Amino acid sequence: MSEQEITEKVELALSEIRPFLESDGGDISLVSINKGIVNVQLHGNCVSCHVNQMTLKSGVEMTIKKYVPHIEKVINVPV
Repeated sequence: MSEQEITEKVELALSEIRPFLESDGGDISLVSINKGIVNVQLHGNCVSCHVNQMTLKSGVEMTIKKYVPHIEKVINVPV
């Protein structure tokens, strides 16, 4: 899978999870993908939410891995 295909699939995964984040006043954007690690940035209410790490692992990471199984982990890059 090319870098462009990986990026497109990760963006597709983020578009799937985004409505759930937006319903709570948050959002997410892709920062980078490097060696199986996806760096994202949480926005809005997601930044200060006390369960954002659970959302990141159980929601975002799981959804991304559904589209790109070889992704190892997803990391939130603070603003």
